[in-house]
Amino acid sequence: MNTSRDLLAHLVRFDTTSRESNLALIDFVRTYLQDHGVACELVYNAHKSKANLLATIGPADVPGIVLSGHTDVVPVDGQRWTVAPFELTEKDGHLYGRGTADMKGYIACVLASVPALMQAPLRMPVHIALSYDEEVGCLGVRALIERFHGQTVKPLLCVIGEPTELKPVLGHKGKLAVRCDVHGVACHSAYAPSGVNAIEYAACLISELVRLGETLKAPQQRDSRFDPPFSTVQTGVISGGKALNIVPQHCAFDFEVRSLPGQDPWQVAQQLHDYAERSLLPAMRAVSADCAISISELSSYPGLATALDSQAAEWAAQFCGSRDFGTVAFGTEGGLFDQAGIPTVVCGPGSMAQGHKPDEFISVAQLAACDRMLERVLAFVRQ
Repeated sequence: MNTSRDLLAHLVRFDTTSRESNLALIDFVRTYLQDHGVACELVYNAHKSKANLLATIGPADVPGIVLSGHTDVVPVDGQRWTVAPFELTEKDGHLYGRGTADMKGYIACVLASVPALMQAPLRMPVHIALSYDEEVGCLGVRALIERFHGQTVKPLLCVIGEPTELKPVLGHKGKLAVRCDVHGVACHSAYAPSGVNAIEYAACLISELVRLGETLKAPQQRDSRFDPPFSTVQTGVISGGKALNIVPQHCAFDFEVRSLPGQDPWQVAQQLHDYAERSLLPAMRAVSADCAISISELSSYPGLATALDSQAAEWAAQFCGSRDFGTVAFGTEGGLFDQAGIPTVVCGPGSMAQGHKPDEFISVAQLAACDRMLERVLAFVRQ
């Protein structure tokens, strides 16, 4: 049961979709680690329905390496799978199942390395950090990172095992998710000018977001290391209205800003707020003083920009066996670790080209290559 493939089969069987609890998986990992003599700390959410796991192997009083991964996966709802999503299926050198690439494959390899870590004399610790609710805004890992703040020494490096085909990644964009609520005045649609149509004003706001997104494409705003090489704005969810013959009183929409490192995504939200105050609310409140437009944060995480000439980059190249440094379009908890003063790189098995899709898979070869990467980590931390 200690091989990465066997462990991956166990991990995939747990439905850890973000809306579900991850406690069954965490209990499995805790039992596995305890069976190998590794003590664990669980950090629960407010409702005790989910938990992070933190375990340390080796001397805790010196800086070490964090191996970080998230336990939650995205839903399979509405996707056309040809295999059972929560059972591991092997075909033609591929291992299929939800989370195999993103990112239970990495977690399985980390767990498979535990016996060797426990048997080796270590000069520095390896911390295993598993979090919940990464897919909905890197929520759980924040409490886990606080545990490192309480330690006398901070880790030298955090390796986040998101799927990069085991190429060392030094940067990714940050993300701000925002909800905009528009409160108008309802009335019979035959007398539409007597009301304030919340959907129509929301449409004005969304059009302004499109315009703001275009300004972020200016040459001076770009960074060629990223694809796309500029920050982006996107409206993804909208709801409002009760019936066609009623002027809608309320409309809400959610938008996101995926910002290049060093750019403040809240500038877009502030510009939208200023536009609402200047161009929309005066006309709305001329009908009713109760009209309002509010903007509130749903979730956010910072970008990551580890320097190419940093010690962290050198270690990443050593572990990955590659100096093909890059960036990725998707986000991770890397920026949060970096903000906490823990240098961070992203490197894990599989490809995000398979992540979040039906028939998600990781190749057997990638899983084996990750095992070898973690052997190099062991060589680095042993005496």
